[in-house]
Amino acid sequence: MRRIATTLAVVGALLFSAGSAWADLDDAKAAAQRGDFATALQELRPLAEQGDAAAQFNLGVMYDKGYGVPKNDAEAVKWWRKAAEQGDAVAQFKLGIMYDYGKGVPQNDAEAVKWYRKAAEQSYALAQFNLGNMYRLGKGVPENKAEAVKWYRKAAEQGYAMAQFNLGNMYERDKGVPENDAEAIKWYRKAAEQGYAMAQYNLGVMYYFGSGVPVNSVKAYMWWSLAMAQGNESATKNLNIIKEEMNSADISKAQELAIEMWKMYYN
Repeated sequence: MRRIATTLAVVGALLFSAGSAWADLDDAKAAAQRGDFATALQELRPLAEQGDAAAQFNLGVMYDKGYGVPKNDAEAVKWWRKAAEQGDAVAQFKLGIMYDYGKGVPQNDAEAVKWYRKAAEQSYALAQFNLGNMYRLGKGVPENKAEAVKWYRKAAEQGYAMAQFNLGNMYERDKGVPENDAEAIKWYRKAAEQGYAMAQYNLGVMYYFGSGVPVNSVKAYMWWSLAMAQGNESATKNLNIIKEEMNSADISKAQELAIEMWKMYYN
């Protein structure tokens, strides 16, 4: 019922999000922003061919997304590799994704780990999270829950919700760290307050059973309500059960808290 999300994060990189040298790329940026990808491509390609890492990264994005060119994973890999070899962390991460999923290159877990690590060591949170997943699952590296926790923690401390959730799960399940429900609650809460539905669901479970916190049906109801609002089916089932155990005053209070929380974090 409470499981770690196993899907590696895939972030759709937006054009010009890689710390571009704005002075050199202003024309390409302006063209892309008005949807004139042909002109953006015309401006980017010479810069990329001259070795500008930001241009190489963004040219890779254009091939990845099919902006102004036919979508071509192999070309995206080609340009991301050039940027990655110059130390561009986002390009390193994207190259890791391509190896992880076998897009534009043969699938290769070891290569994915190599590029995730390079980006992770530059404090790129998504790469840290993915590297944690590789260690947890034993993909491209020997399975090592303690190493998974190490990388999840680095990403979690940067505010990455999925890493916060996974770190909480590791504490709850005694994986790579001693079991500690209070720590699990701490990290679930951080992810839940960012709107991560699985963390909201797990936090509701912790309050319902009194794991790491006193039993509190009102808060369990509140967190499950927020998770249900995002389509979490398990939360819906649990709400149907807990409604039968609560009085109408507590249900009303829980609903009010859920509305306040929703307004606080989603408005």
